[in-house]
Amino acid sequence: MTAKQKPLYIFTGSYAEPDNSSVYVYAFNEEDGQLTLLDQTGGLKNPTFLDVDPERQLLYAIGEQQTPDGSKTAEVAAFAIDGQTGALSLLNRQQSVPASTCHIQRDPLHPLLVVSSYHGGMIGLVSLKADGQVGELLDMKQHEGHSVHPNQDRPHPHSAFFSPDGRYVFIQDLGIDRIRTYSIDAERGLLNYHGEVEQQPGAGPRHLAFYPDGQYAFVINELNSSITSYSYDAERGQLTPVETVPTLPADYTGNNSCAEIAVSEDGRFVYGSNRGHDSLVVYAFNAETGKLALVEHVSVEGSHPRHFALTPGGHYLIAANRDTNNIVTFRVDKESGKLHYTGNSVHASKPVCVRPVRLG
Repeated sequence: MTAKQKPLYIFTGSYAEPDNSSVYVYAFNEEDGQLTLLDQTGGLKNPTFLDVDPERQLLYAIGEQQTPDGSKTAEVAAFAIDGQTGALSLLNRQQSVPASTCHIQRDPLHPLLVVSSYHGGMIGLVSLKADGQVGELLDMKQHEGHSVHPNQDRPHPHSAFFSPDGRYVFIQDLGIDRIRTYSIDAERGLLNYHGEVEQQPGAGPRHLAFYPDGQYAFVINELNSSITSYSYDAERGQLTPVETVPTLPADYTGNNSCAEIAVSEDGRFVYGSNRGHDSLVVYAFNAETGKLALVEHVSVEGSHPRHFALTPGGHYLIAANRDTNNIVTFRVDKESGKLHYTGNSVHASKPVCVRPVRLG
């Protein structure tokens, strides 16, 4: 870390009961890849996914609640982050959609959040107050349909990611094999349907990552263990499939499901996680042809890599292994894209999401 660089924090969400710690803050040593626990907070049930606003030093976490009749509902919690220590202070908690959620994403242009409900088959638009606290649920869209896999008996929106210009939000619906696109009417607080693209039946699109200049996007498919690359027309807000490649070695015959996908800051490499094979797959990307070429598969040094992230600058990758309760760090060879385990691993109960952030 140079003298001018601000410290790098790793914010982690997990599966947990309200009386246990569930959101963790780590300091990251950029010389050797070590993680040091700075803070932990509880009070939320299953704050599995997080979104961090580095400029305003705010963190948003999803959570679960239970209604009097025993059904699940969702909430969003807002935390202030101490820029000097990384410590979290709860600002407020607010109910969102009437079903548990699995993902949260901030609108880059407006004080809004989009939450995705896998089990409820819906997405919700949530307001943010001027002070960063969570406001009210403004709009909700219920998806309909199913596909061919046993896990696709109904809609399962798994994530929401905005286009680089912020004009559109893409919902990966694992249950109906579609990536559905919405625009947001911020003035009226509405999600407006814009279009969709179909995936191969049984693919199960889960998460999406854009190429740095926005000309391409990559979607990892949970159910058939693949990555689909798309060209992207920013003006029309339209994805067009280019190719689909496997995330697994050709000789692997065990069970597997995919989770996360990320693109290097220079756009040269695409990374995906395998749960079952318990590996990270690395592909090189050719922006001239739009094609992916396999680089390697690397063990995640644990089991069930639910999430991972590249650090700012791209020198490290941090993986959260849910079933072995550990977070591990890899050094990235930026020329080859290959990953090298640093030997550093920390215990964390059922980690699900890791967010490396330098605060503004």
